[in-house]
Amino acid sequence: MKMKAELMDEQGIIRTLQRLTHEILERNRGIQDLVIVGIRNRGDVLAGRINNTIRDIEGETVSLGVLDITLYRDDFQRVTESPVVQQTDIPFDVTDKKVILVDDVLYTGRTIRAALDAIMDQGRPAMIQLAVLVDRGHRELPIKADYVGKNVPTAPGEEIQVKLKEVDGEDKVLLLVP
Repeated sequence: MKMKAELMDEQGIIRTLQRLTHEILERNRGIQDLVIVGIRNRGDVLAGRINNTIRDIEGETVSLGVLDITLYRDDFQRVTESPVVQQTDIPFDVTDKKVILVDDVLYTGRTIRAALDAIMDQGRPAMIQLAVLVDRGHRELPIKADYVGKNVPTAPGEEIQVKLKEVDGEDKVLLLVP
């Protein structure tokens, strides 16, 4: 795959996460009963950054969890013969909480469906809201994000690649083509 366009640079990602955080706080009227759960491997990093921005705005953070959805995927058998299962770390009860589920890219909706199943296995939240850095369209399931950093309609074969310092050594969002 080769790069067609750089959709966001480091400052663009920072501004986008600040806006998403403000939207989350406005819709939920602050942080009461709010928890954040990020989907591994980049949603968890974005969730941590959102929580840091909440701290900057509200003066305190909310409970932060990390979700591994490997075992909940509907294509679990097809992805690989020996999938790497990482740890889910949600050290709090989600029951009656407003859960902000965070992921980097929303595409078919299958990752989010798996994440919803995984969260429901942890308890019964009051609500689950979805925040994504990029929504690229092409849904296969009726999933819609509550908070979207950037909508990027993509053509078949194109990919969105999110790079984050904590994982990749740099911050940027790229549109790739075959």
